[in-house]
Amino acid sequence: MRTRIITAALLCAAAVGVTACEPADDGKSSSGSAPSQAAETSAGEPAKDDTGGDGDKATVPSFVGMGLQSAQDKAQELGFYGLDSHDALGRDRMQAFDRNWKVCSQNVAANTSTSTDTRIDFGAVKLEEDCPAKDEKPPSAEGGKMPDFKGKSVKAARGALDSGMSITVNDASADDRMVLMESNWQVCTQNPAPGTALNGQPVEFTAVKFGESCP
Repeated sequence: MRTRIITAALLCAAAVGVTACEPADDGKSSSGSAPSQAAETSAGEPAKDDTGGDGDKATVPSFVGMGLQSAQDKAQELGFYGLDSHDALGRDRMQAFDRNWKVCSQNVAANTSTSTDTRIDFGAVKLEEDCPAKDEKPPSAEGGKMPDFKGKSVKAARGALDSGMSITVNDASADDRMVLMESNWQVCTQNPAPGTALNGQPVEFTAVKFGESCP
């Protein structure tokens, strides 16, 4: 009887030892749970954040009425570094010296809480100019037809047309002046007429300076 008991105990111990040495083949840990995401992430590679976060957030103040340089400085203090500005009068002028311009509009409404990655675009005019009731959009030649450029800046008109198009600009007054800084000149007449299909034909403008009347 004693011999049978000892033999049974030895067989049981052997069986337990074999089971303990076998590797798991079902992809689970010894506790029966699936491996953690951190265990599956390769060394040195952080686990992905899928919470939908988009960085720090801040509240956008009202920049309207501020000098453009001051508005940009304030935005950067709040963490907004993606900043743009454009001519609110639609003349396509460059804001070369920000201190000479003031903010008329902003693309993100005041008191909006948003990611600091958001780009803020300021509509601006020169200090001595009045802000328009709303931003004037630059003309566009979408649809392949000649827009109506009358009253638009020559620079904006040129920018709306294909860069390879032949364009001639003449002074509409009797002074026969050279049209040098095109953002300071407004279109009086154009050829082809508005609505004409554009097929690469030359374009002609006459213009006067802003503040002058077309003849």
